[in-house]
Amino acid sequence: MNQIQNQNFLRAFPPDGRYLIGVSGGRDSVVLLHALTERGYRKLIVCHLNHQLRGRSSDADARFVQKLAADCDLDFELASTNVRRIAGKQKISIEIAAREARYKFFSQVAKRRGYSTIFLAHHADDLVETFLINLFRGSGATGLGAIRQVSKRRVEAVDLTIVRPLLGVWRSEIDDYVRKDRLKFREDASNKNLAPLRNRIRRRIIPYLEKNLGRNIRQSIWRAAMIAGEEENWIEDQLPDATDVDLPAGASSAEAALSVAKLRDLPIALQRREILKWLRTRKITNVGFDVVERVRSLLDHDLRVAKVNLPQDRHVRRRAGKIFIE
Repeated sequence: MNQIQNQNFLRAFPPDGRYLIGVSGGRDSVVLLHALTERGYRKLIVCHLNHQLRGRSSDADARFVQKLAADCDLDFELASTNVRRIAGKQKISIEIAAREARYKFFSQVAKRRGYSTIFLAHHADDLVETFLINLFRGSGATGLGAIRQVSKRRVEAVDLTIVRPLLGVWRSEIDDYVRKDRLKFREDASNKNLAPLRNRIRRRIIPYLEKNLGRNIRQSIWRAAMIAGEEENWIEDQLPDATDVDLPAGASSAEAALSVAKLRDLPIALQRREILKWLRTRKITNVGFDVVERVRSLLDHDLRVAKVNLPQDRHVRRRAGKIFIE
């Protein structure tokens, strides 16, 4: 696939390096695996997490990916977790629970194997759909640029570098690649279910917008998302660090706290970004504008209650000039 070969950012990840690759068995990850091995990536570890969401079909997916790895003469890592149970216990969506479970699995493999980089198969249509989902949810620039070609994610004290070589490749091009090379893959029947928001955006909202606007809006949205992601990378590099390692006496968390004084010195936009970054690194999911603003309200001298609620029955407190999670 020439689109992969022509992307300059991949020069930082040469074929003789050692990498993980997430493979679900669907067409996108199968194409990514095939394209990378065709270009000489031979030190890949194929990683598959069985989400236990589709019974025997999920087990068949795992067997398919294991055989695929063996056919490519690559190492294989498999784990299984009950994502539906996790979602119910933590009161989060299936999609979020599945994503968090996958990253936890990837980090465990990375730590055990001594790898730090993983290839994932998000493509251009995924980027467009995620941009619209976050836009409809009221996200700022951070959410609009959430999927990037290269990003960092810290999971359970493991720093993962996430690389997405297909982010400039459209679903139609992936379909062409599958037909051309006659690749076999596993079809996930749940993709046709219109209950999940992503599927409704993919199958109903984007076609509706294109029909009524009379143009291909995907390219325009993709461009906006790429610009937002690149700007977010730069802003994060410039963001002052408002964390303090020492917690106030009696705090129950051993993690770093936010310094009230340092945060107050920042412009409001940077306060929000610092709080968002801090919450995400502490595994607080479903972090939206309202959650960030509740935490930011703790900077108010006149606020009598120095405690705000977070998702999953967790709390943020202000004490002794520090903001911390308990």
